[in-house]
Amino acid sequence: MAPPVIKQLSNKPANVFGKLLLFSGLIMYTMYILSSNHHWCQSSTLFPNSNHPSNDPDSISYSPTNITHIVFGISGSSRAWNNKKWYVESWWKPNTTRGFLFLDRPPTEFLPWPLTIDPPFRVSENTSKYKEYDRHPVPYAIRMARVIVETFKAQNKGVRWYVMSDDDTIFFTNNLVEVLGRYDHRKHYYIGRNSECVVNNVWGSFEMGFGGAGFALSYPLAEALAKNLDIDLRGDISGLLSAHPQSPLLSLHHLDAVKPIFPLLNRYESLYHLMKAAKADESRLLQQTVCYHKQTNCTFSISWGYSAHIYETFFPPSILQKPIETFVPWKKGAFPPYMFNTRLPSNDPCEAPHVFFFDTVEQSIGGRIVLSYTRRWERKLPACSASGNRSADHIAKIHVVSPVGRLISGAGSRRECCDVLRVSDMNATVIKLRACLKDEMLA
Repeated sequence: MAPPVIKQLSNKPANVFGKLLLFSGLIMYTMYILSSNHHWCQSSTLFPNSNHPSNDPDSISYSPTNITHIVFGISGSSRAWNNKKWYVESWWKPNTTRGFLFLDRPPTEFLPWPLTIDPPFRVSENTSKYKEYDRHPVPYAIRMARVIVETFKAQNKGVRWYVMSDDDTIFFTNNLVEVLGRYDHRKHYYIGRNSECVVNNVWGSFEMGFGGAGFALSYPLAEALAKNLDIDLRGDISGLLSAHPQSPLLSLHHLDAVKPIFPLLNRYESLYHLMKAAKADESRLLQQTVCYHKQTNCTFSISWGYSAHIYETFFPPSILQKPIETFVPWKKGAFPPYMFNTRLPSNDPCEAPHVFFFDTVEQSIGGRIVLSYTRRWERKLPACSASGNRSADHIAKIHVVSPVGRLISGAGSRRECCDVLRVSDMNATVIKLRACLKDEMLA
């Protein structure tokens, strides 16, 4: 996956030229977002590899960051809100999360506004009174840039981070808090991630974090801006979600541009199904674990809370961490298309996995969480000859047992290891996740 874009800016006072440059850059940034929405690529997740804590020894002198230290600025439109609101409602926690939904006009058709489930709304300021803004070729870009300023003015007490996004972005707030807590909010930080697609990073910048998946500004930087002033993929993204990088999942964006992420469910149902796993253990969501069953020469690849794959031969994690290219780039014809390595789908019985999808969260047993994954369709291929023609077709369900407690992932941390506890003639398999042993190695 592409590395995060993490900018620590100087806190020295800017001169007039610097202020103009800063604001111009912000406008250009927003134009990149808008262009991405129609022709190019967007970031589908928010800085998923942001694993670099502050090196400032004073950074340990403040209390841990929590959700009340973060304010969200959400850009939306009244016309589209009826089709977008369920994205926000899936993660917004009234009386806990802070922030505003900024709309382009009063949402008269939705009044009285349901504050028990939706964030409070504000109507974006009319910028036409500013001649400089009025001459801009993309007025909507101005409104989105101004959301930063308006969010800061609306809430600036006890704030450490401002997170800006579109109204079709889904946040995993516990993971977001954990990642932002690694940085010193007293410094000038701008954190996002660039696009999964090469062409958009060339057109924009490899050092630009952009896209409706969100970006974060530390309080000092948001204050300076206030004074002076997306998915990159289409189609079936199951291959990407089954091989998420070893870092917390923070957000998903533009799910309305891809197929429903779970079979037999629509987009709305798929989102809330994923949230069932997130509520059980958000820290493990989409984290990949690989283990082996030597007796049958099988490899198991688990994307926690989403999918499980069985391969009828041994594959090292270095291969399985490459997503199967079930998806296509936002802009067709670009080469190379992605910022990460992929594997092409295969009909070779030794390379094509048996695919299972998350089904249920079963009751905790002995301090463990048990998730079940169910086969939704037959593989319709013969057995792999390399495994002695032992087929896994009979397996209909996989139970994954994991510890209770947050998984610490990121730079310097290891993936969890796992053991296959049962693979028999029965139609169910049990896999237990655990911490890797001191000298345990996976190629």
